[in-house]
Amino acid sequence: MSSFKQFQDSSTQQIEAALTHHLPACHIEPKRLHEAMHYSTLNGGKRVRAMLVYATGHLLDVPTSTLDDIASSIELIHAYSLIHDDLPSMDDDDLRRGKPSCHKAFDEATAILAGDALLTLAFNVLTKTDCTAEQRVNCIQLLSQASGSRGMVGGQAIDLANEGQSISIAEIENMHLHKTGALICSCITLVACLKFNPSDSQYRHLKHYAECIGLAFQIQDDILDETSSTAALGKTQGKDQQAKKSTYPSILGLKASKQLANDLYDEAILSLSYFDQRSDHLRNIAQFTISRIS
Repeated sequence: MSSFKQFQDSSTQQIEAALTHHLPACHIEPKRLHEAMHYSTLNGGKRVRAMLVYATGHLLDVPTSTLDDIASSIELIHAYSLIHDDLPSMDDDDLRRGKPSCHKAFDEATAILAGDALLTLAFNVLTKTDCTAEQRVNCIQLLSQASGSRGMVGGQAIDLANEGQSISIAEIENMHLHKTGALICSCITLVACLKFNPSDSQYRHLKHYAECIGLAFQIQDDILDETSSTAALGKTQGKDQQAKKSTYPSILGLKASKQLANDLYDEAILSLSYFDQRSDHLRNIAQFTISRIS
């Protein structure tokens, strides 16, 4: 895992530099808005999504400059979603990554606008990606679907609608395949679409890997919300229970939830059996997904 730590560190440095390049400088007006964008985007985090982009690019031999733009666009979408998730009208959380949420560090209006600006910047970045015009359009189409009403935003709407209600495992899976899984899946598909058609077996195997990892990531989140601490998580622990949300542990129990995450890990690894050792970074990310403690 030492090689994975090196990959994780280099990926973090690479995406931080790329995001800094794309974000408007804080001295440019409107300064407060740009400060809020920097605050929320460059505020730490595991950078799992960027790692998935770089790992897939390593496997498929995609140029670094192209990967930087794809990873940046997805991380910008992710940052926007966290800002909006923390708002009082959504999950109402005062902490994010161990620091005050954007609406606490600034104000609600600025937080909303910062999220809006990051969302639109993400697609601006994709329009400049170093690939063919057709490939850019494919990337924009994939990311817009993954982050919109048929993806992440739709999943959040389902989540809010189900607060205080008892829902089935199938319904929870559907919600999280949208809310968390869709954007994680796009980390793979935006890179894979540069090399394969969606009907190609390589594309389908990579997409299935991503779907398994996306769901396993959310299951681990649910587990940590019950077993970890606010200090370790960097956000308020126990928020799901407070909001009376149905989670994997609340329905299956912790033991069965951990087993399900492990089963998804095994399925993800099986999907990578069609590729050589250049997919080892993806294998290590899968292991990291189910073993992380924050």
